[in-house]
Amino acid sequence: MPGPERIVIIGGGLAGASAAGALREQGYAGGLEILAEGSRRPYELPPLSKGVLLGDTDEPDWVHSEDFYAEHDIDLRLGVAASRVELGARLVLDAGGDEHPYERLLLATGSRPRVLPVPGGDLPGVRTLRGLDDSLALREEFKSAERVVIVGGGWIGTEAAAAARRHGANVTVVEQSSAPLSDVLGDEVARVFRDLHTENGVEWRFGSKVTEVLGNDSGVRGVRLAEGEEVAGDVVLVAVGASPRVELAHAAGLEIADDGGVSVDAALRSAAPDVYAVGDIAAQFHPRYGRRVRVEHWANAKNQGAHVAANLLGAHDPYLAVPYFFSDQYDLGCEYRGLADVDTDELVVRGDLSAREFIAFWLRRGVVTAAMNVNSWDYGDALKALVAAETQVTPEALRSADLNNLAP
Repeated sequence: MPGPERIVIIGGGLAGASAAGALREQGYAGGLEILAEGSRRPYELPPLSKGVLLGDTDEPDWVHSEDFYAEHDIDLRLGVAASRVELGARLVLDAGGDEHPYERLLLATGSRPRVLPVPGGDLPGVRTLRGLDDSLALREEFKSAERVVIVGGGWIGTEAAAAARRHGANVTVVEQSSAPLSDVLGDEVARVFRDLHTENGVEWRFGSKVTEVLGNDSGVRGVRLAEGEEVAGDVVLVAVGASPRVELAHAAGLEIADDGGVSVDAALRSAAPDVYAVGDIAAQFHPRYGRRVRVEHWANAKNQGAHVAANLLGAHDPYLAVPYFFSDQYDLGCEYRGLADVDTDELVVRGDLSAREFIAFWLRRGVVTAAMNVNSWDYGDALKALVAAETQVTPEALRSADLNNLAP
């Protein structure tokens, strides 16, 4: 297949590796290089807060086999950090001073965990969870800790709480909202997760925030909350979200969107010639929503990476997929598709919230904006179709009709 002579990908995670694999699958035979700051070949992140942290496995899900890169003539440069992008010269410089010329450039630099900007926030024993080493180390600390404090009740925080409880630690979660995950699921569905964790021994501190991490150079002993309460903890995990790694893009002069990501069009192209962005850093103009959307989930990184390959080779195909993520906590498994506004969309529940076996829908003017199945696995394809097709449907039909018949 004809195409650019040389493509450089900055970022050794799922998005970049998926793009590289797709390029070869589509017949691209030109030069292909991945600059990967880490020391391990690309892997997927979900197992780090699930199977690895629980102790079910010691390895993540690798994007490709160890031999894949050499077999497909992909120059995977492990331990090589890009330090500057010169758009005019079409050149990437790395931290060691080497130059990497490109004809097309893909930015897939991912994100980094946010930290606590409070006194003691950098003490030993204050952890974040992003890489495999983080997960393995945190798992060992969960096993030996008597008390764990988790700051943040989002997906990482709640999955980590479940893992810490499995390992026998006492767990307290500090969350500024009135329930975990309420900003994503709304209060009614969020209470399902609150009650699940409460029944499994997790203690909550809702409507509060950490103002200080207590301890010394030997480690932590807990946190102080805004109300003055001290919560004891041998380990403090900070799970308050992530920030897109856009420093390279910003320094190169690329436009940064209001949400902190790199502004790209529907086809994942930036305003700079032949420069694209995918994954956590991509603030994409999404045709479905008529606005920029930046998603920090596994499926988005994987699917955008695979999708952008054709565009790197000259196509202009818009990325139209809706967001997707999944979570496993104790005996609860769930999948979420779409993008709801929980403050304004209508919540429709099919099934029993109290039994934790249900499907939640969010509707806007009769159209399903998002759907989440919880311990209910019969209608995955139908839910995907209902969200993607923007079909008009009534709440009653969602509660009682055969969902396979509602989906186009």
